[in-house]
Amino acid sequence: MATLSVQALPLPPSANPAFFSSFGREVKDVDLDVASDDQLEQIQKLLYEHSCLLFKNQKVSPESQYKLTKIFDPESDRYGHGNNKTGGEKKSILHPDLKTIPRQPQVQVIGNGTVYDHEGLPEARLKHPHHKTFHKTAVSPEDEEAGVTRFYRWHIDAALYDLSPPKVTTLYALQVPKGEQQTLRYDDGTGDELKVPLGTTAFVSGHNMFEVLSEEEKSLAVRLGVEYAPHPYVWMSSAHALPTGLGLESEGLELDLNDLPPWSQDKIKIFPALWKNPVTSNLHLQIHPSAIRALHIAPLPSTAKRTPESLFPDGATITSLPEVRSVVYRLQRQGIRPELVYTQDWEDGDMVLFHNRGVLHSVVGAFTEDQVRVFHQCNLAGTSDPEGPSEEDIKKWA
Repeated sequence: MATLSVQALPLPPSANPAFFSSFGREVKDVDLDVASDDQLEQIQKLLYEHSCLLFKNQKVSPESQYKLTKIFDPESDRYGHGNNKTGGEKKSILHPDLKTIPRQPQVQVIGNGTVYDHEGLPEARLKHPHHKTFHKTAVSPEDEEAGVTRFYRWHIDAALYDLSPPKVTTLYALQVPKGEQQTLRYDDGTGDELKVPLGTTAFVSGHNMFEVLSEEEKSLAVRLGVEYAPHPYVWMSSAHALPTGLGLESEGLELDLNDLPPWSQDKIKIFPALWKNPVTSNLHLQIHPSAIRALHIAPLPSTAKRTPESLFPDGATITSLPEVRSVVYRLQRQGIRPELVYTQDWEDGDMVLFHNRGVLHSVVGAFTEDQVRVFHQCNLAGTSDPEGPSEEDIKKWA
């Protein structure tokens, strides 16, 4: 079996190489449309080792993209949010962003502008998400004209209700409009900003996000369970995001549970905050900050040392949304510092695979209506929930 050739991804100037020694690889000389079983097996291992893989100059059919995605979870066969369910729920914040390819319903068309006669879709009107439609505040028209933008929403691709999170997302660029670099501002009082390509997708490693925490924060993270709202993308549909895109403002605008589509308690998802990588055994801090509704914190083990700095040493259940969000923001904000962010500079024919249980990502930027952008996205609802920390992990980090 010939070993695939890989090289490190080109990092943006703002990234600190110390955090990217294992994150991200470009895989060379592979035609994903006709990849062999041996190549697909190597790709699977490479993704878990490096979290994000880039393949250049690809021509991939929806059928091949589905096959590629499916190797990570062979028994799964439906889109990560449930086939056609997202498009059918008009109140969902995801509804405007996705168009389903009829003959391969696990693959979605996303992008910007109007495309015609595309993969069985006579006409598809695509809309690139813009932060002004979701954030409480927005950059001024003058700043936007000057190229200022924000992260739209940091997230994991997952329904977070009923279905288990996909293991991988494949994102294939068919048509990419070109434009000037933009300046991404965090607008949270820190002064943080970075230069980004137009329409980039931003990625951060959940492992890095865990590693940069203090000892006390790591102890909290390893004991933390995260409860998500039922039908979270409907539940949050009237709420506003923080300027960093890392969670929601607490304004009481979430829908009442009685106003949601029918739901049942047994389908509510409570996941550990840390998800274990099946190949490296690394722990990744994986929380979708906009969809969280409650936190469940286990007490410190009897063997753990208690100090005045210990966080929630006796454990807690937190249901106050402002406090829930404050705790999670404290854990996640360090992990999106400019030096920890990889921004993909998309070109036509790029295929990116990312470990959806090991990274967070965000849409970035804005396009005009006449800037046509076409991507195919595929992820499949998992056949099992993520694995959390082991007893040994808890003893080590708590």
